[in-house]
Amino acid sequence: MLEEPTYEDGDGDRSKVTRVLLTAGKLYYELAARKAKEKREDIAIVRIEQLAPLPKRRLDETLDRYPNAKEYFWVQEEPANQGAWPRFGLELPELLPDKLSGIKRISRRAMSAPSSGSSKVHAVEQQEILDTAFA
Repeated sequence: MLEEPTYEDGDGDRSKVTRVLLTAGKLYYELAARKAKEKREDIAIVRIEQLAPLPKRRLDETLDRYPNAKEYFWVQEEPANQGAWPRFGLELPELLPDKLSGIKRISRRAMSAPSSGSSKVHAVEQQEILDTAFA
């Protein structure tokens, strides 16, 4: 479980956070860049690097650091029916029902292929993921 350096260094104010974005992998860096560009103090990004077994205690402790968080999202680049969401969409609400019972997904639409096959479509879809995460 990795929090943003801003919060780990003590520079950020966790009490301002109302939306938590959970993610894994390189998408974290795009989300962090967008957050810094927009100077969004109401959003925290938590990167989960151990997907199995999911570190329940560490996740719970990390989310407890954001006492005013109201919205939780799993953000992934993969289509909705691929990546971690098919498992996490079921497991996270059961794992931490007091916090994650209403978790929502931000990703590409469900697809039979792992990508659209077009770099232009991919870029548009990637921008939509970021726009939705910061809406």
